[in-house]
Amino acid sequence: MLKRKFTAALTEWKRTKKTECLLVEGARQVGKSFIIREFGKTNYDNFIEINLLKQKKFRATFESDGDNSFTAIFSRLTLLDPAIRFIPNKTLLFIDEIQECGSARTALKFIAEEATIDCIASGSMLGITHKTIASIPVGYERKIEMFSLDFEEFLWAKGYDSKQIDLLKEYFIKKEKVPFEVNEVMLVTLREYMVVGGMPEVVNKFIETKNFGLVFAEQEKILKSYHDDIAKYAPSSDRPKAISCYLSIPRQLSKEYTKFQYSIIEKGGTGRKFDSSLEWLRDAGLVKFCFNVNNPVFPLASYEKSDQFKIYLSDIGLLNAMYGFEMKAAVLSNTLTGPAKGGLYENLIADILFKKKRSLYYYKNDSNSQEIEFLIHDGAAAVPIEVKSGNGATVSLDTFLERFKPSYGLKLVSGNIGITESGKVTLPLYMAMFL
Repeated sequence: MLKRKFTAALTEWKRTKKTECLLVEGARQVGKSFIIREFGKTNYDNFIEINLLKQKKFRATFESDGDNSFTAIFSRLTLLDPAIRFIPNKTLLFIDEIQECGSARTALKFIAEEATIDCIASGSMLGITHKTIASIPVGYERKIEMFSLDFEEFLWAKGYDSKQIDLLKEYFIKKEKVPFEVNEVMLVTLREYMVVGGMPEVVNKFIETKNFGLVFAEQEKILKSYHDDIAKYAPSSDRPKAISCYLSIPRQLSKEYTKFQYSIIEKGGTGRKFDSSLEWLRDAGLVKFCFNVNNPVFPLASYEKSDQFKIYLSDIGLLNAMYGFEMKAAVLSNTLTGPAKGGLYENLIADILFKKKRSLYYYKNDSNSQEIEFLIHDGAAAVPIEVKSGNGATVSLDTFLERFKPSYGLKLVSGNIGITESGKVTLPLYMAMFL
């Protein structure tokens, strides 16, 4: 069984909740149902699971026009399944695929008011955001987004333990060079993560077989299911546009400048036509936005340019798969060249950063002569990050450090650790997991 950090989030909710249910959002197939099920069986004497997609009969439990108190909901559940029992203070009710029934989302309030029963709801954001919901249970639900495996979890899957990762972190903290052999192994492992990604079924297939053909087949299944889900859940006016936007991302990231361009989707494309579709993909958890800022200082959100953005896929392995099977060998052997290589590595670092709950920003000056791939907060300061798939010069970062004078800047490379007098800190790409 894959070790996941999300278990700690579930434990924290159980420890600190009062009258609130937990709503676990996230793209399909990132492992939500599995980890909630394991958590429920491990931490509760009594675990009840209902699936509103597979067990459609349970939707009627929440769609009543009459009494929707917890007692009434409980009674209707037992009518549909007489084996259901609620043991006070020892029961977890798991409502899966909640996007299939808007009334179930509303009912979380009434369930939460019954303080002796714990409840976790889960579903793909493909449906949660856009299903008609009579009333959002404000104050009665805590929302958490779950992602596919991050790079550290991928290392766990490969057999690395926390002590080994902590040793790597010591080099990061002290800014000391990593031993050559160790650094090379970690860079190779990072490239494995780039082609495998973090979708649990894909990672399991890789760990079990080491067969990249089977890995690719699993990724194709997921991409096909996402295509089907867009066709099912997106508003009818957005369906073909959302699919076109999603399929354009590999081409968007293969340009010298990876800013999202509507003309890549179709000749003459405009924001007016495609913005709602892009927002739907973001709400569905399939993509992440990275916004340009007109002033690269703290707080970055205050200087966001809403009409200038990049878009990254929410799983680096799925992006790799969208380029075709041959891309895997090129990435693993580190022989890929051209703008597509830079776009892949940008998406890799974006993947690592947003899974650490970092908001994504970048800086491109008005003359287009300077670009910093990412900006992050370190306390009340903005830190520039330049990403290099190799270990080349960083003219933009050097210029940025001289002009804006941040306390330091980061250069992420396929190399080792180093520091310059100007405040530029060079780190191996995999150390983004410690930022």
